[in-house]
Amino acid sequence: MNSPVELERAQVDPLGREVGSEDRPWMTVVWNDPVNLMSYVTYVFQKLFGYSKDHATKLMLDVHQKGRAVVSSGGKDKVEADVAKLHAAGLWATMQRDS
Repeated sequence: MNSPVELERAQVDPLGREVGSEDRPWMTVVWNDPVNLMSYVTYVFQKLFGYSKDHATKLMLDVHQKGRAVVSSGGKDKVEADVAKLHAAGLWATMQRDS
């Protein structure tokens, strides 16, 4: 019998296979900072990710009001590249596993 912690850790896909942590996608998280203007953050999201102005503005407002926003997700290599691009643009970004 599995303990509640083991059950919580084990995820199952629709075919009944257990999904390991390596199968979960990664997320790019942008954090609020006291340096960048809101208009600049919106611009960066549009240029780096091709988001519409409305979507980029929504993400920027999440960063500003909630302290963070998930701006992309995918495989580890893709998210690492996204974080590097955001750093190059002067934004604070990290990567983490999707829960």
